[in-house]
Formats: sequence, structure tokens, C-alpha cells
Amino acid sequence: MSAQLGRPRLHLRETDSTNERARALAVGGAPHGMLVTAGAQRAGRGRQGRTWSAPPGRALLMSLVLRDIPPLLTLSSAVAVADVVGANATIKWPNDVLLDGRKVAGILAEGRPQEGWAVLGIGLNVAVRPEDLPPEVAAGAAGLGLAPADVEPVLARLLAALQRRLANTPDAILAAWRARDALLGGEVRWQHGRGVAAGIDDAGRLLVDRVEGDRVALGSGEVHLQHR
Repeated sequence: MSAQLGRPRLHLRETDSTNERARALAVGGAPHGMLVTAGAQRAGRGRQGRTWSAPPGRALLMSLVLRDIPPLLTLSSAVAVADVVGANATIKWPNDVLLDGRKVAGILAEGRPQEGWAVLGIGLNVAVRPEDLPPEVAAGAAGLGLAPADVEPVLARLLAALQRRLANTPDAILAAWRARDALLGGEVRWQHGRGVAAGIDDAGRLLVDRVEGDRVALGSGEVHLQHR
């Protein structure tokens, strides 16, 4: 993956969703590496249709158009974000980056590989403070503790980390991801059961040892860590 990520770049003061804008650009033929950033989002989206809350100017809100799509895109991007967040960052399967057990970043990868494109959306709380967020969000959120002026430098670091990690081999990504696994050994529950998280397989699926005694591999869906 030699093409430079982040060029060309479209920066918007405010938009509904950087992913939506990047999807439209991708369909229209935007090149690999094109970046969409925004100071604020009116309808930022996370997985499972949830909204992504971020106060204007305090979070890194970005989406990349990718033509060269690695097989473990979500895992690779989560590792890159964790690289930037720091040594204490962990990853909650499949794509939340945590700091001290609280969500500091979220990732949403969408696309149509059959049409040759994907969009990688990342929201990172660079300068977000608890008082900036709705009460129902603040309790589970974390920030990097930086200033709004640091959003651009953090973007540069993240683009460099993504450039490096998206070019890694699957084995390297799996090893890096497993070293930051926030769920490993924890009791988890999901729509169809509960059990103990046992890591991920080579396809990036979450392995869970169910209370019934068998092991299942979850390819998607929402998983909750049971607090002990």
C-alpha cells in the first residue's frame, strides 16, 4: 500500500457524516487515500446504527477512501489507532479503542469490495472532556487529554500509523491486536448467549467459550463485557 493516505483532502467545518461524504466520493471515483475530515458532525454514525457524539473542534473526525483493501481492515485500523493512543490502549472487539477501560475511539469500516472501494471512518477523542458529552455517554468515554490545537498533529500521526499498519501482514496484525485484547478472559454476553472471551481466530472472529461448554466464533454483532 504505497499510495499516500490523506491526499487529496476535503475538510468540512460541519457535515452530517464524514463516512457518508466519503462513500459518495468513492462511488464517484475518488482515489485511494482520499481523506474527508470535519470539525463537527451532525449525524456521525457508529456500529449497529448508533450515533457518535463529539463536541465541535475537540475530536478527530475522519474517513478515508480505500481502493487497496487489506483483508483485516477493521483490525488493522484499530491497531493503528491504539498505536497513536499509547501503550495503555486496549481494543474491545471488534473496533473500539479503550483507554483505562473507557472508549477513546471508534471505527466504522464500510464499503463495496466488489466495486473496488471501502471507507474507513475513525472518531478519536483528542481534546474531548467529560463535560463536553451527554451524561449517558460521558461515563463510558475517555479523551487523550490534549488541546483542540492538537487535532491536526494527531491526524498526521494517525495517518502515518495507518500507512504502516494497513501494509502489515495478517499475522503481524493478529499478533498486535491480540496483545491489546480488552476482552480476553472476561465474561461477555451477546444476543444469543454468554461465556468467556477466548481471543480471536485468524479471520478476526471473536472466540467465546460458552457456559454450555462449547466454543463459538462470532463474526459480527454487539458484545458486552460483564463487570465483575
